[in-house]
Amino acid sequence: MTALAASLAARIAATGPISLADYMAECLLHPDHGYYSTRDPFGKQGDFTTAPEISQMFGELAGLCLAGAWLDQGRPADIVLAEPGPGRGTLMADILRATRGVPGFHAALRVHLVETSPVLRARQKEALQGHDVAWHDSLHDLPEAPLFLVANEFFDALPIRQFQRDPQGWRERVIGLADDMLSFGLTAPAPHTTLEHRLADTAPGEIVEVCPAAGPLASAIAGRIARHGGAAVIVDYGGWHSRGDTFQALSQHGHTDPLAAPGQADLTAHVDFEALALAARAEGAAVSDLTPQGVWLERLGITERARTLARGMTGAALEAHVAAHRRLTHPEEMGTLFKALAIYPTTAPVPPGFA
Repeated sequence: MTALAASLAARIAATGPISLADYMAECLLHPDHGYYSTRDPFGKQGDFTTAPEISQMFGELAGLCLAGAWLDQGRPADIVLAEPGPGRGTLMADILRATRGVPGFHAALRVHLVETSPVLRARQKEALQGHDVAWHDSLHDLPEAPLFLVANEFFDALPIRQFQRDPQGWRERVIGLADDMLSFGLTAPAPHTTLEHRLADTAPGEIVEVCPAAGPLASAIAGRIARHGGAAVIVDYGGWHSRGDTFQALSQHGHTDPLAAPGQADLTAHVDFEALALAARAEGAAVSDLTPQGVWLERLGITERARTLARGMTGAALEAHVAAHRRLTHPEEMGTLFKALAIYPTTAPVPPGFA
């Protein structure tokens, strides 16, 4: 039993079962034993690989998308170029490299990263040497200014709650103890006013997931964009309208029991993009159509970029490059599972790649 597992078991024994959201928050962000607080989980030596680590093309095209939106909005000065959950800093480094040739863009921006992990902040500083970077603990701390933001695999790591439909209402899925070991359980059925609208499209036994933090964070992003201009590109795995159990744990690039080793595995769930869109629209911002990642990247020119990069490549390097392009875009890889959503002012054109 890990140290965090023992701590959680003692807490549950003393005060009763905890929500899945509380469990995820402890596992991912505990200051001493949390998954993101204590390690660099990315890449071949870690537990998973994100799109920016697969190929530089992802970050390059994301950067050109944001720069294109900046141009479309009249090249505003003193903008915030932001990324929450920036990992090793790879995505932001690629964005900055790809946009160096956009006249005036770098002179107008300052980079703001939202990161709580000391380990990952150190990696980001290395990746972004030579750039003026500000770090924040929360999205809510970003300045009030034109905001150009990219969030790649950020919302999927936010803690969720799960509710199972019952003839008498809803039963929340919680973490309790069985034979002194962490175990899933269900609360007694009860009405939940925030889930009344889901009674019409669910049947008894079905699960609905709710991410309490997602709406307020989307509101913070969209509010700045509605007030000051800018654009946000959110890329993650998920869909429109939450349905079913998508909670999962990843370790060493494979799925594992989410209760087996708290703090030692990544915990995620599919993103409900509908909830993000509703929060953004409530702030007065516009929202693009939800677009498969592969379609978005193809519209931005990833195949042409791949051909350019392939010139001069041979052997294993060329094979890896071709495989990376396929992994990012093909429907059987990340191309369809991952989606992209843009938030932008109602007075501005939709950002490139989303039209």
